[in-house]
Amino acid sequence: MPAPVFKGASRAESRPQARFLCLEDIPQLLRLEARQWTSEQAADEAALRDRILAHPDLCVGAFCPRTGEALASLFMKPVCRQAVLAARSWHDCAGHPVGAQRSRSLFGISLTSVDPEAACELIRFFWPHALRNGWRDIYLGSPVPGLRRAMEDGQAPDAQTYVHSRRGGLPADAQLRYYHRKGFREIVGVRPDYFPHADSLDHGVLLRGAVPLAAGWPLWRILPFGLLRRATHWAGGLL
Repeated sequence: MPAPVFKGASRAESRPQARFLCLEDIPQLLRLEARQWTSEQAADEAALRDRILAHPDLCVGAFCPRTGEALASLFMKPVCRQAVLAARSWHDCAGHPVGAQRSRSLFGISLTSVDPEAACELIRFFWPHALRNGWRDIYLGSPVPGLRRAMEDGQAPDAQTYVHSRRGGLPADAQLRYYHRKGFREIVGVRPDYFPHADSLDHGVLLRGAVPLAAGWPLWRILPFGLLRRATHWAGGLL
């Protein structure tokens, strides 16, 4: 008689597995970078090594449970709001923090993904860690891939107008709309020559999103981590 198949367990086993990154992951991370980014955009071995060594608790990856191949990565660093406001380019934002050690804010240096479910697993994995460590908000720089076409078609006279334009109450740009739905709803600034990206005319948009439930840090820092992880899993279904 064949063993029963439990569909829920099967789905869990096939779901990408997220964890903190280590130096041994670099060869896979380089392959992942090459799959999503151009040679000008992709991080090299030295950059990946520096990020992991600087903040091993802020570097997360999601891997295929069958092959072990990297499907998504997320690199972050502490940052203060003043530094984000002063930044003119991605290199300014991604550089080593100055005076940010006591900040409760993070900057997303890079999110690389070839699998939407793997990207979601990164967030699910890191959320309870963010709550436990008191991180309150995350800044990131987003491309605006609809900008070039909007400018060419006369739909927007400039980048500022396009970035702030709305369609059905949501950002007109597809990438900004994606981040808006993920909670990144504050536009901190629009930067020309931010990052090489042809469809964005090299523009970037600095966004801020609040970490859900971060106000409960006095409780999260003393709650057993297993309970905290279950709480975020339950709350995630409601957000």
